[in-house]
Amino acid sequence: MIKASDFGNDFVWGVATAAAQIEGAAETYGRGASIWDTFSKRSGKIKKGHQPIVACDFYHRYKDDVALVKMLGFGVFRFSISWSRIFPLGDGAVNPEGIAFYHRLIDECLAQNLVPYITLYHWDLPQALEDEGGWTAYSINDSFNIFVTFCAREYGDRVKNWIVLNEPFGFTSLGYMLGIHAPGKTGLTNFFSAVHHAAIAQADGGRILRAEVKNAHIGTSFSCSEILPYTQSDSDLLAAKRIDCLMNRMFVEPLMGLGYPTADWDVLEKFAVQHSTWRHTERLTFEFDFIGIQNYFPLTIKYNAFIPVVQAWEVKAANRKKPHTAMGWEINPDSFINIIKQYAAYPKIKSLMVTENGAAYHDKVSEHQVHDEARIAYFEQHLAALLKAKQDGLNVTGYMAWTLTDNFEWAEGFNARFGLVHTDFKTQERIVKDSGHWFQKFLNR
Repeated sequence: MIKASDFGNDFVWGVATAAAQIEGAAETYGRGASIWDTFSKRSGKIKKGHQPIVACDFYHRYKDDVALVKMLGFGVFRFSISWSRIFPLGDGAVNPEGIAFYHRLIDECLAQNLVPYITLYHWDLPQALEDEGGWTAYSINDSFNIFVTFCAREYGDRVKNWIVLNEPFGFTSLGYMLGIHAPGKTGLTNFFSAVHHAAIAQADGGRILRAEVKNAHIGTSFSCSEILPYTQSDSDLLAAKRIDCLMNRMFVEPLMGLGYPTADWDVLEKFAVQHSTWRHTERLTFEFDFIGIQNYFPLTIKYNAFIPVVQAWEVKAANRKKPHTAMGWEINPDSFINIIKQYAAYPKIKSLMVTENGAAYHDKVSEHQVHDEARIAYFEQHLAALLKAKQDGLNVTGYMAWTLTDNFEWAEGFNARFGLVHTDFKTQERIVKDSGHWFQKFLNR
């Protein structure tokens, strides 16, 4: 049976959260509206019409929830700062109550002997900035830099661990191309503009933190999936390569000074020519201390001529009779390691950290308990695979489970439950699931 000590004394163990998904207090204490507040009010955008106005009420219950992190045995609490809680209009006047809240949260983490990891942008853009074009507008970079500089100066005396962006491909593709996440925009023009400005932001953010925070440990995080061709036919292989360019390479390669991955997909050539002047190519580059890997599943890709531009289609795990979670995501710990190895192959990456990994299941509460054996099995399999890869020389320095409590899971609303702790969204009662107790034992062995 594996145990945390097998990974070494310096390995970091944490649990990850996000402001928009847990905090609540969305319309009080001086906070401005975010794109998710606006998007969730649009009919049919969130399952069952759920809204994050209260969410997990973390804003009022943060002491109890931080105590749960400590009780479960984790050493790190990863949380994000709500941009619109600090700058209600995106920039300009600050909100003293929002600033004070994060001071209290940081103080509580330190009092509990937990190391805070702050994510600066976890998808909750101020609506005031979206009204000006959001991530499609070049002006977003000036506003983002003001926000990063403020947070670094305000909290950098006590917080040394920072993640600049959370999953830039996720929020640009789902929010600015497919329209299924906030702000609900569609089309390649919106997507490519958002991509470029987010790519600038991740490097700019790193440079600001390096200048403003003494002894900072700086990273950024990428959603990533091993891309597997459905068959070995040329058409499926090329389709898989196109998806890999988008999902796994679009943001990391400019960061490494390699530019956008145009060589493997000619559609990207026009985009790169339009955006990659010498000035921007240099600005896109930054040497992070670590890269955060956020992986849940692989994707199996089949050529499909009827899909615009990418001409590719996912073959779902259920259709291939593969084990999967309640979200339909394939369970494949070998693929988990393969995608980490893919990123480790970039010579300029200093180290890797798994900053999100977890699984949603249809949990049931019985006699004040949640017996989630499937989630325990998921963690056991993925951590065993990670340990073997680490023993084989893979430079992974930490692991953060997604997530502490069941929360507002974006377009899934409160229906998708990833937490180690069950949340009753009517009463806000917390129940530690069996998976939470499993981690408690694992981390203390």
